[in-house]
Amino acid sequence: MQKLVKGIHRFQHEIFGTKRELFETLVDGQRPLALFITCSDSRIDPALMTQTEPGELFILRNAGNIVPPHGAGNGGEAATIEFAVKVLGVKDIIICGHSYCGAMNGLLEADVLADLPAMKQWLSHAGPTVQIIRDNYEHISESSARLTAAIEENVLVQLENLRTHPSVAAALERKDLHVHAWVYRFESGEVFAYDPGQEQYVPLEVFESPDRSDVRPRTI
Repeated sequence: MQKLVKGIHRFQHEIFGTKRELFETLVDGQRPLALFITCSDSRIDPALMTQTEPGELFILRNAGNIVPPHGAGNGGEAATIEFAVKVLGVKDIIICGHSYCGAMNGLLEADVLADLPAMKQWLSHAGPTVQIIRDNYEHISESSARLTAAIEENVLVQLENLRTHPSVAAALERKDLHVHAWVYRFESGEVFAYDPGQEQYVPLEVFESPDRSDVRPRTI
């Protein structure tokens, strides 16, 4: 806790002053560039990895970067998505998974969730991910490789869930919104985007097409 308090003091005395003008403009409202949906994992910092300033990202975080299908959850995810699209008018939504995801490990290793009933229920929204791994990755026995596959496939599953939300479906139909599937490897700093043309994730720097509204799960 002491580290956090010291950080607040440093922010107030050393950093805020250099960005005072920026923070003052935020009083007039926010106009974020994108809705960024990612995991709650403490190793992930969306603003740091995208090098964005306050006011540029509208961020939704939860265990496993989950998006419950429309009508399936009572949490704040649906409200956050609706507000981002209909009120803030974001033009892009990014779902970003990450390497070594504990939630995805729990999805694959049921014993991990034995004493975590709330987490087990939450991860039911990623049920199709488990089925995809069982059906299409039976040949992969190494646990780290299966985890990587689950992380990647789960982003695509959640992207499909995202499309069930009425505000998102309507904006996509009008071509006012684009959706993106990313996976971040925090140990190397690399970001990979799903390319539906190649049916695989490719380094983001070689994949610059702005329209990913056609993203669909891979056919293995």
